[in-house]
Amino acid sequence: MKYIVVLGDGMADYPRPELANLTPLQYAKTPHMDSLAARGETGMVKTVPDGFAPGSDLANLSVMGYAPEKYYTGRSPLEAVSMGIELGNEDMAFRCNLVTLSDEPDYSDKQMVDYSAGEITSEEAREIIETVQSELGTGNKHFYPGVSYRHLMVWQQGPEETIVTPPHDISSRVVNDYLPSGAGADTLLEIMQQSYELLKDHPVNRSRVERGLSPANSVWLWGQGKRPRLPQFKDLYHLDGAVISAVDLIMGIGICAGMQVVKVPGVTGNIHTNFKGKAEAALTALHNGADFAYLHIEAPDEAGHQGNTELKVRAIEEIDRQVLALLIEGLADFPDYRIMLLPDHPTPLSIRTHTAEPVPYALGGSSAAKATGRTYSESSAAATGIMVPDGPSLMSRFLR
Repeated sequence: MKYIVVLGDGMADYPRPELANLTPLQYAKTPHMDSLAARGETGMVKTVPDGFAPGSDLANLSVMGYAPEKYYTGRSPLEAVSMGIELGNEDMAFRCNLVTLSDEPDYSDKQMVDYSAGEITSEEAREIIETVQSELGTGNKHFYPGVSYRHLMVWQQGPEETIVTPPHDISSRVVNDYLPSGAGADTLLEIMQQSYELLKDHPVNRSRVERGLSPANSVWLWGQGKRPRLPQFKDLYHLDGAVISAVDLIMGIGICAGMQVVKVPGVTGNIHTNFKGKAEAALTALHNGADFAYLHIEAPDEAGHQGNTELKVRAIEEIDRQVLALLIEGLADFPDYRIMLLPDHPTPLSIRTHTAEPVPYALGGSSAAKATGRTYSESSAAATGIMVPDGPSLMSRFLR
């Protein structure tokens, strides 16, 4: 038996007036998603436990079969693992976004213009992070370049209790109410303020402004945590697993879980990613001995954070057309297979950030039943009355 999870990050949403009061999942043309739901099982699953912030980190951890209440230690250490950064027991990893802030004189009066600095390229971002490390790095604080706007700061013996806010939660808002607070806040704020003065006239940013692009004029520190310790996926579920994703967070979970991480050329984490290449990589992993493949696609989430309805619909349609269609065709080579489709959490366009509400899932496979007429959407899944209480329970349901 072969198993594959297709996770469209942030696909779930609310009805939108510009979509005739349909959700993006309802509005998008998704014949393969609908066929999977019609011939298999569909229902709702609660991926974010009560009392936890609805981040992609713990939601994907949950979907992958690990209870966040037991295993979650923060977002950034998972990314550090993927980036090959060794964390000591007392090291604190922080996500270091490159963002675009407005140009008010006082840092606290600035607005969060763009949490991704215009989806800055990795090459440009590397130059900027190298400058930040050169000028702001210290004996116990080190900055590491990642992908696009997503980078890392490691603070040796840094505080764990600092209250910080994800920048994608405050798009277009004045940052004053969302600056760090609690233990270590003064140090983090000083770094952020100094980074603005350092980067506002950086050569990379001057070039971006000349080209009409958003400058990466500040770092934004958030998502801290210590080194995670996960039991091996094979020990829990007796399957050899592979992970395919564009983002360090998901690859980090895979590495911590002892899975093979498959790198795919041309993946970006946005709408311009190599959708087809991801699907091909998942099939290749299964042909090469993996029993389980976890295929993560970030594009719907990015569109949700941008509040871009058209882009979110397009991302969902590309998953259906370029990923799910190819997978269904390729999985026919195996005598027995199961496939699961779901988001990790909603990323509603109206609020441009994550929520903790249950999400729709669909399970199907080689033993698909006669079509029921159901479609894949939030309302259709809810109408079945099936509510799975958590991600690990859904994984067990999928693998049984």
